[in-house]
Amino acid sequence: MGEIDSKKKLIELMNQYKNLVFSVCLKLTGDYFTAEDITQETFISAYQHLSEFDGQSEKAWLCRIASNKCVDYLRQAERRAVATAEEEMPQETSEGRDGPLEQFISEDVMERFRCSCNELPEPYKTPAILHFDKGLTAKEISEQTEVPIKTVQSQIYRAREMLKKKIRKEELLA
Repeated sequence: MGEIDSKKKLIELMNQYKNLVFSVCLKLTGDYFTAEDITQETFISAYQHLSEFDGQSEKAWLCRIASNKCVDYLRQAERRAVATAEEEMPQETSEGRDGPLEQFISEDVMERFRCSCNELPEPYKTPAILHFDKGLTAKEISEQTEVPIKTVQSQIYRAREMLKKKIRKEELLA
């Protein structure tokens, strides 16, 4: 497959499966921004290995790459946590990583993210809340709201782009 054909194929795969891959990554990592990063890594890896792909079930192939990358990420995170304990760092509180401070920060981040979703204009607000906060797939949102799935996918994509800009702008002002 030539370079131009590979790029076309990558664009085609991204357009068709980016929401699915992101959903898989989000469910496996539980972290919105990590899921975004791993989604990008998934498509980079797919592009690099297109010549090895047998052409069977692109969806399953991409989901397998995504899930493998998520597992690798989670293993690395676990090793980092174990490495610090082995280096006899000062012991954390008895609550560990999910202590009151961490829980408060996590809840605060999620609350700010929910507020950002709520501030989006319609028709992006509802799909953003259902997808990013409630974890529904585009198909489930389409069925629930009776909006065509392609429209829901576009709304989720545009909402994600708006949220990225909004969050980055807030980080710069903080």
